[in-house]
Amino acid sequence: MPDKEIKTDIAKLNDKQKQAVISTEKRLLVLAGAGSGKTKTLLQKIIYLIEEKNVSPANILAITFTKNAANEMIDRLIIASDDSQEYAGILANKNLSQKQKDVERYFFIKKYKWIDKLTLKTFHSLCYGIMRNFGVNEFDNKFKIVTDSKSISDEFTKYAAPETFFEIIHKILIENCEDTQYILNLKRYILDYFVDKIHIDNGKNYYLHRGKFYTSLNGTKVRSKSEQYIADWLFRHSIRFEYEPKVNFKDFDFRPDFFIPEANLYIEHVSNKSYPMQDKEKQFRIADKLLVKTFETQTKNSAIFNLVLERIIKNRLPATYHHATALSFEEEFKYYHKEISDFLRQTMRVIDMLKVENQKPEAVLKKSQKDPHERVRDFYKLAIPIVIKYKKYCTNKSYLDFNDMIIRTISLFKKRPEIAGKFKKKFKYILVDEFQDVNNLQVELIKLLLTEDTQLFCVGDDWQSIYGFRGSNVDYIINFNQYFKKSKIIKLSTNYRSTPNIVGASNQVIKNNKYKVEKRIKSLKISKSKIIVYAGKNLDENIDYALKQIKKLYEKGYRKEDILFLYRRSKMFSPYLEKFRQERLMVSAKTIHAAKGLEAKAVFIIGLTEGSGGFPDIWMEDRIYQVIKQSNHDLLLEEERRLFYVAMTRAKDELYLITEKGNESSFLSEIPDNFTLKTSIPFKSVIDEINYCPQCSQRIDESFVFCPYCGSRI
Repeated sequence: MPDKEIKTDIAKLNDKQKQAVISTEKRLLVLAGAGSGKTKTLLQKIIYLIEEKNVSPANILAITFTKNAANEMIDRLIIASDDSQEYAGILANKNLSQKQKDVERYFFIKKYKWIDKLTLKTFHSLCYGIMRNFGVNEFDNKFKIVTDSKSISDEFTKYAAPETFFEIIHKILIENCEDTQYILNLKRYILDYFVDKIHIDNGKNYYLHRGKFYTSLNGTKVRSKSEQYIADWLFRHSIRFEYEPKVNFKDFDFRPDFFIPEANLYIEHVSNKSYPMQDKEKQFRIADKLLVKTFETQTKNSAIFNLVLERIIKNRLPATYHHATALSFEEEFKYYHKEISDFLRQTMRVIDMLKVENQKPEAVLKKSQKDPHERVRDFYKLAIPIVIKYKKYCTNKSYLDFNDMIIRTISLFKKRPEIAGKFKKKFKYILVDEFQDVNNLQVELIKLLLTEDTQLFCVGDDWQSIYGFRGSNVDYIINFNQYFKKSKIIKLSTNYRSTPNIVGASNQVIKNNKYKVEKRIKSLKISKSKIIVYAGKNLDENIDYALKQIKKLYEKGYRKEDILFLYRRSKMFSPYLEKFRQERLMVSAKTIHAAKGLEAKAVFIIGLTEGSGGFPDIWMEDRIYQVIKQSNHDLLLEEERRLFYVAMTRAKDELYLITEKGNESSFLSEIPDNFTLKTSIPFKSVIDEINYCPQCSQRIDESFVFCPYCGSRI
């Protein structure tokens, strides 16, 4: 039996919350609008099961996404049991560090045995425990955890790998570059797409580059892909060359394309862009210099062009000339560290996507080679060997990353049904928070834990699904009944957080999304306060306005923790931060993604402009990633709109939307005028004050006493 101190408090729930808590449905989704008490409902469900239904805490599994969210839920359960209110005082004590509070949490968990017996974990923490204790047949159960940074959550610190994700694939890349062809292909890719960016219009800055947009393998800037091919061929064969050397054999200065000193040979590459050759050729004949021409038509077939270069160059080199030299990664990329890092970050993204989307590297490589774009084909030729070696390396070193922990747990359950059976028997009640954020792997894991008798209780809001870029799939919550048969949906539609105008406006914005579950959210608050939309003529005006409003809020008794600034991208806040520091106003500020789950009395959403650098900020991912998972512009716009909805609904009492005059975000036009109060500084008139004669209507100077046209007195 649970400790007698815990309280069910069902009477304090509204009808829909109560319905969700007492429901005995085997598959239940609680669709909870912003500020509707979803976490409260989930926690009350746990308490109800233990206190009223005599369910053993050991039979309950509650899953959330972040360690902070899990700790917050535990804190609220402790407070529900702690009549002394000692623990609430510890959490509120600003003199205690977070580490000290974590220690206190541990001791209070041990004090209340019913909480200690609960399994309340993140997906990763759950799988970590399963693999550590039961995964010996699937993987080395003494595994270490590899992450993308040296810092790692405290619960995993002891088992952190000595090298990061990036360090491992960087090491693999260097090993791959021991192969001459690989290092040459990698350098060509880096130069073309990270340095020269030839896939982007190179007509810009023509004079800055002097028409030389292409970088050869030895760093020489040349004018065309064909000339780049020649320069690269010479580099690969260790043949020294000079590009466009200035010569004067007799009559005038000119620059032939290439000079090969060891062969005493000049090469002119002829294309439809070349200048007439007759005068140049005459100069070569006068000086008795050897000139050979190559032609653009020959470059259409690389095998033929190779033979041409072999014939005209190699036979003219000394017999003792060496055609091979060792290439080193350090030497070839000593000026391109950032570009190599960018390439490896792309590869890391591909590794994560392959895991979440459950796709095989070999199949993706095959698919990529059908892409019409050379850049995409070349990327996968370079990246997939790293992907394959990364998996082998991690297995050899007994490393798992966070996706691997879920993948290996899924594999363990499939291969060893008796182990899966232990958990199915143990967890008769499975509760999942923030269900709108689940990805393919997490849903597959949940399904492997279910039996027909298991109660699955999921809480989430499709309107707040904002992690598509990280692999979450909103379809699982929108079409919940397709993934979990015979399910029921309960909608929590009362917002306890925000004013009627904030709730009404956010409802109207989200209505523009087609891909959603219909809900009618209403506010329980009584307030006529309207949303302030301010449009300054420039950024400085917006910052000044924000400063004035903050000072007014302080005068009304607001504290700094009552005010929250939100933005789409961190760089939007930098100029605000600089000015606030000068004024010694240090106000809470987060990206909207980081603010999910938070609330404040007053919220300022800045950067609400249209187009690049504004909000919505629709970022169509690189075509490279489309090989694995295609992006859809309309769906990306809908996720941006959900992000705006999340930002708006963080506000409890006051909401300020900051934009720029004449460049307002399209999202602002989706808010009906009755919810807002719009304010701005008007532009000065561009029309000068004009005086007219009242009699003849002729335009006259304002200093005139009499009209020069009709003589009338003004």
